[in-house]
Amino acid sequence: MPLGQDIATNLPYLRRYARALTGAQATGDAFVRATLEAALADEALKKSLEGGRVALYAAFNKVWSSAYMEVANDEAPAGEHEAAAKARLDAITPLNRQALLLTTLEDFTPAQAAQIMELEPADVEKLVQEAVSEIDRETSTEVLIIEDEPLISMQLEDLVKSLGHTICGTAATRTQAREIIAEKTPGLVLADIQLADGSSGLDAVDDILAIGDVPVIFITAYPERLLTGDRPEPTYLVTKPFEERTVSAAVSQALFFGSSKPLD
Repeated sequence: MPLGQDIATNLPYLRRYARALTGAQATGDAFVRATLEAALADEALKKSLEGGRVALYAAFNKVWSSAYMEVANDEAPAGEHEAAAKARLDAITPLNRQALLLTTLEDFTPAQAAQIMELEPADVEKLVQEAVSEIDRETSTEVLIIEDEPLISMQLEDLVKSLGHTICGTAATRTQAREIIAEKTPGLVLADIQLADGSSGLDAVDDILAIGDVPVIFITAYPERLLTGDRPEPTYLVTKPFEERTVSAAVSQALFFGSSKPLD
């Protein structure tokens, strides 16, 4: 496969990772662009990208590690939750979240994550454990599930409850979601994109965001339809079919970045 085509195939997933890592679409996309620009300017780096997905993420890591704090601090927060996320980024080590995202959201093995981060596999596993401990300190919340497939909806319910959260409602259509949020605003939303009556989970989420700034995780079989870079896109995106640990990591990350609680 030509190098350009290979990079294009992996690019939507690198964007997803970059946005989850930084907690913001604009910052994540900026680092992805910087990675591609660096590859164009450096023949050796460009050559390394022939190594596939691991090599692409490793190149991104070099750019992110060298410039992260400067770019993150220069970007103005887009809202209350993003401002809270940036304050938290100054208080903890980003490497923990990076290791967690690589081994869960991106489904790399500890050895592959270690190659990307230029660490030993044992160090990556330690960072993951530390990240989980940090995130577990977050308080529980009420979750709205917007999903039209009953089995998946039940699976998500069980998973959310196992993480210590409660379900404020489940909806298979935009109308049902409206009825639920008319009574209570959730602290987190898990939303499919294509719903039972032909309505869109994106529209249902817009209804919710019109009421308040709520963390949202989109779950879809077609992530490339959202990760185009042409419009505002979700920071948290899980691909179907999903593994429970991937959803669990996304929930923890979304609540971590979405929390507006002040730092202790």
